[in-house]
Amino acid sequence: MNDLQLVHCVTLLTMSKTYSIDGVLYRYVYSSGSIKHTQYFFRPLPAQKKTADLKLNRDKVLRKVYEVPSLYRQHRATMTDAAIQQSLF
Repeated sequence: MNDLQLVHCVTLLTMSKTYSIDGVLYRYVYSSGSIKHTQYFFRPLPAQKKTADLKLNRDKVLRKVYEVPSLYRQHRATMTDAAIQQSLF
């Protein structure tokens, strides 16, 4: 993961990209709050050491969140009658 790119604008966050925050891989989920005090929510990918969702404000996103371009659109989901299985690779 040497090809990390710092996120320069919060409007470029998408669910189809993978982000690295403090060495853990996350997926952007959604944002909430007012225009001035927006919170951005990230969910760790399976098999990561962190399991809880992460909530960051705009300033923290611009300082701590790195995009991992090599993992773009790698989130796949397989749907069966009984369950939905997601995989990273």
